[in-house]
Amino acid sequence: MRTITAAALFALALNAAAQSAPRPPPPGSVPLDDPPKPPPITGEEQKQPEPEVTIRHEGENEISEYRINGKLYMQRVTPKVGKPYVLMDMRGDGTFTKQDDTLTPNLRVPQWVLFRF
Repeated sequence: MRTITAAALFALALNAAAQSAPRPPPPGSVPLDDPPKPPPITGEEQKQPEPEVTIRHEGENEISEYRINGKLYMQRVTPKVGKPYVLMDMRGDGTFTKQDDTLTPNLRVPQWVLFRF
């Protein structure tokens, strides 16, 4: 038991000694300047396109369509009974895929074409 305690105390003493003594810079090194400040953001760069939202009813479902620059990219379907879901156009080709909340909401899984017949 004494050897474990003595070894632990020795390790603590070495750690404290190493942290308290400042290290000199390596020979031939030059101190770095502060990084430059980023350029100011102008009004045009701050503007992000706001989506145009159109709400329509199809049967008992309420469908909210989201467009940017006239291009439909997302639909939120709220059924009268059941859980709402989202349809997204991931590739921009007009094919909508259902997004479920099994993963984090902003995660987009990569999709590659491996074989084409």
